[in-house]
Amino acid sequence: MLFKDLETRRLYLRNISKADLDFIYTQFSNDLVNLHLYDAEPVLDIQGADEIIEYYTQPEPRGHHRWILVRKADDVKIGTCGFHGWDRENNCCDIGYDLYPDYWGNGFMFEALLAIIDFAMKDMDIKCINACIYTENEKSFMLAEKLGFQFSGKIKNEIFLGKEYPHKIFSLSV
Repeated sequence: MLFKDLETRRLYLRNISKADLDFIYTQFSNDLVNLHLYDAEPVLDIQGADEIIEYYTQPEPRGHHRWILVRKADDVKIGTCGFHGWDRENNCCDIGYDLYPDYWGNGFMFEALLAIIDFAMKDMDIKCINACIYTENEKSFMLAEKLGFQFSGKIKNEIFLGKEYPHKIFSLSV
């Protein structure tokens, strides 16, 4: 299995599984978590959470993966991060992440993303990682830049529920 559990100083990054059903429901039905996620509607029921888990647990090889961020201090699940759109021919992928609001501003996502970027370089042979970030998500811009991502100069409009949302594309060459 290519995708393995990871560990940082304060976090376990566990592969998403059926055991995460309640957490995924809570996470992706939260309005603040979904504030800048314009790729899918908020989860409305447990079936929606199950569909997310099914998507990320398809058999390998697959072009996407998600880890659950678990705080070591108390084994509490606090967010998710992972890759999608893995282009094996060009050694490129997109990164995505979300954190429960109670844990914002504590450096947890920075720590988790460092770990998965390292994994992408060493285990996936990734040379370029892209982050598509909503133009009003300043905190995510700052996080991406702190990790070494640079604004590519490109803006992509995501259409969500019939409305356009401009996103800046940040890239990291690794």
